[in-house]
Amino acid sequence: MDGVSGITAVVFAADVATLLVLLAGIVWSVIRPERRIWPPPGRHSWQYVLTWTCTVAAAAFSGALIFLDWNSWVFPGGLRFLVGVPLALLGGLLALWGVATIGWTNSSGVRDGFVRAGPYRFTRNPQYVGDAVLLLGLGIVADSALFWVAHALAALCFIISPLSEEVWLAEQYGDEYERYRRATPRFL
Repeated sequence: MDGVSGITAVVFAADVATLLVLLAGIVWSVIRPERRIWPPPGRHSWQYVLTWTCTVAAAAFSGALIFLDWNSWVFPGGLRFLVGVPLALLGGLLALWGVATIGWTNSSGVRDGFVRAGPYRFTRNPQYVGDAVLLLGLGIVADSALFWVAHALAALCFIISPLSEEVWLAEQYGDEYERYRRATPRFL
């Protein structure tokens, strides 16, 4: 990371700080489900605003890092495109399929009906799996060491978020969710 420009360092620091706030909120939600931040209590709550502001900001900062820190790491040559582009496309399509299946309201953490169709037949968290694969592919293509650090924090968010969501889903959907949880893997 020698020679990182000032703007790149600022964007990286902002990305890491935003992801750490998001991660702290998710961990808090696992530890204190009665005072959770994620999933939020409603669309107009401070928890909703905080979570989605951090999520959108982290995505923007990570996207900027792809360009600002392009080709700074260990994947030289064109092979990274042959591996990374299909992974990014596959991950993006899986995440979009998940959103399309359960709708934006459910995806944003607000209750809008229990769904077990589409990709939710195979995994309880297709959006997190898809996002992780998307970021993996983008990281390979961008070959950015800074992006990989941010991706590791985002991956932690994807791994821990279901732990807070599962408590909420059990509260919201009861036995229907419990049967689904026992029959369908958390990730793959």
